[in-house]
Amino acid sequence: MSTATGLKGAMRKASMARPQNQNETDAEAGVNGSADANEQSSLLDHAHEHVHSHLNRITRTSSGTPYNKHPNPVVRYPSAIIRTTFEVLKTNYVNVLLVFVPIGIVSGAAGWDPVLQFVLNFIAIIPLASLLAFATEELAVPLGQTLGGLLNATFGNAVELIVSIIALRNGEIRVVQASMLGSILSNILLVLGCCFFVGGLKFKEQSFNSTVASTMSSLMAVATASLIIPATLYSVMSDSRGQDDKINILSHGTSIILLVIYTAYLIFQLKTHADLFEEAEGGGEHEEAELLGPWAAGACLVIVTLLVAICAEYLVDSIDSIVETAHISKTFIGLILIPIVGNAAEHVTAVIVAWKDKMDLAIGVAIGSSLQIAIFVTPFLVILGWIMGQPMTLHFETFETVAFFLASLVVILLIQDGKSNYLEGLLCLGMYFIIALAFYVLPDDAGNV
Repeated sequence: MSTATGLKGAMRKASMARPQNQNETDAEAGVNGSADANEQSSLLDHAHEHVHSHLNRITRTSSGTPYNKHPNPVVRYPSAIIRTTFEVLKTNYVNVLLVFVPIGIVSGAAGWDPVLQFVLNFIAIIPLASLLAFATEELAVPLGQTLGGLLNATFGNAVELIVSIIALRNGEIRVVQASMLGSILSNILLVLGCCFFVGGLKFKEQSFNSTVASTMSSLMAVATASLIIPATLYSVMSDSRGQDDKINILSHGTSIILLVIYTAYLIFQLKTHADLFEEAEGGGEHEEAELLGPWAAGACLVIVTLLVAICAEYLVDSIDSIVETAHISKTFIGLILIPIVGNAAEHVTAVIVAWKDKMDLAIGVAIGSSLQIAIFVTPFLVILGWIMGQPMTLHFETFETVAFFLASLVVILLIQDGKSNYLEGLLCLGMYFIIALAFYVLPDDAGNV
């Protein structure tokens, strides 16, 4: 007992003595810590001043005037261009891949290995598509809602349109048809599936404007019918004479009707019923100060479009060699690979806004892009092929038509209720990968057997 009492007393004395010693230690540590903190702060301030002064020396004259506001136009304009270019490049991390643009062009001009040429230009088009979308949005700001919306609708799928026009000129009808179908499927299954899945991981259930979704579903059903009817008619007339001529007449007439419907849809969306689409357009999400003026944005749009056309030219030229060496069908290249190039930046945007629970905007990006391809770009290419003398029609292969019908049916059923969750996202993704796997094993000559 006495030992225990002695231990307790010793512990009590130690505990009573400890605060004083601890305070002294803390005081010393506080003084030293304060000194160290002041020293670190001083070093950081000095480094910041050094960096700031270095930047000032680079971007300003000795009198402190920024070079982009220099009175001498010889100094002012180049400086302003460099500064604006740097600000534009900072808008998206994918712009790092712009280094592949000159390499891809050189690979095509120098006649490098076709596989390497395809890969380099494939990567190069991804940041160019992002810049094209950025320039379009910047140019749309000063034009107002109606003209801006029309511009976005026209250039929203510019990469696929440019690649398809070049392929159409070269007579690559299978690549054109597959890239159109692939763009639709990647948007309504892959992008929408990722949006539903990623948003569903954060939120138990997400809601979106069911009226807009219903309108888009109806348009998608009409687009699906425009492909089913030519395929059905072709199978019915399989033994009759003048089969191709009748399919051409049907395709040309249907394309004109679809373009009229698309024009009416634009008027409906941008003018007469714009209030329904305001939330789906993202509200004030894009109401930011524009980096480029209208002239600079227009110049950027022209330059980037030319670069996309050059890279797309080399990309399409290398497709035949890719088919022979890598044993991949043209259908798979057009259906899976080319849409990834054209929609990469758009895909990321849709997933990010879905994570932020802005499902109306995500639906607008995913299904809106699909509608542009289905009822604007594809009919436009049919009419263009008619003018160019190329046999581009709305008669897709039977398997492609069935795949499109099933994908549209799944999406229409999923978006009708105006709600989404991660399971619905998995359903879309599963459907996309099943279709992609089927087209991977499908040979190009399957329809001719």
